[in-house]
Amino acid sequence: MTNHVSTYLDYLSRERNYSSHTLAAYSEDLRQFTEFLKRHFAGDSWSLKSVDHLTIRLFLGDLLEQGMGKRSVARKLAAIRSWMKFLVRKNVLRTNPALNVVTPKLPKKLPVFLDESSINTMMSLPDVSTPVGSRDRAVLELLYGTGMRLSELIQLDLGDVDFYNETVKVFGKGRKHRIIPLGRKAREAMSEYFRKREELFTDATQPDDRKAIFLSVHGRRIYPKGIYEIVHRSIAAVSEIEKKSPHVLRHTFATHLLNRGADLRAVKELLGHESLSTTQLYTHVTVDRLKRIYHQAHPKA
Repeated sequence: MTNHVSTYLDYLSRERNYSSHTLAAYSEDLRQFTEFLKRHFAGDSWSLKSVDHLTIRLFLGDLLEQGMGKRSVARKLAAIRSWMKFLVRKNVLRTNPALNVVTPKLPKKLPVFLDESSINTMMSLPDVSTPVGSRDRAVLELLYGTGMRLSELIQLDLGDVDFYNETVKVFGKGRKHRIIPLGRKAREAMSEYFRKREELFTDATQPDDRKAIFLSVHGRRIYPKGIYEIVHRSIAAVSEIEKKSPHVLRHTFATHLLNRGADLRAVKELLGHESLSTTQLYTHVTVDRLKRIYHQAHPKA
């Protein structure tokens, strides 16, 4: 059992380019499931082929009885489904019993985003006369201007930005590359930062760090926590929203595009979503906004 889990996690890391955060979550989900199976079969002779959809439903029910939220339970089911799909491909299992288990119904959670005035204020906060301030401004402009993920941002190398064609190449989920247009504000912020970037080099800077676009104050390729702190601090200065992660700027990118009439399929490609249904979540935000405007402005609303 443990070997099957390890092989699957290695596949996600090497073949699918999953982040360390996602790998840790999947590892914990499958550890909990295998621990449940040991208790469920109570020492009787069993194998993975003994696991059916009822066994998986009992596992999910056990989690809900422990007080776990439906969203977390749904994620664990997704991890089990994906793992068993992998095992079917490897001929360990004949069928995937998790396909017959219904996902717990989740409440719709709309993306959190910033309004345009807050974005404008936020971009003026960094002190661009310093290398760190220029870097912070470039980070914010690039996240908002492209909608890229945190994991995609920290992987960027100098060769990924094409100022001539005004594009940036990112390496996304599933080891897929995509090309995103680079807007004027982002280009200006990047150019300003590039003029000061080498001032961040230190004795600790390695050859790979010299290729990286974004560097820490120690001259190393910037790490996720470093980006998170930049964004958290910046959002906190302009908004009272509870969530202040880099993903908020990704949500804001998509919402602002749709608010200004962008085609949903184009936004899907820019975000690197596999399914249009994922992108459609942002249309709920724009519909809610239109309803508010209607009720505020129409005399018979």
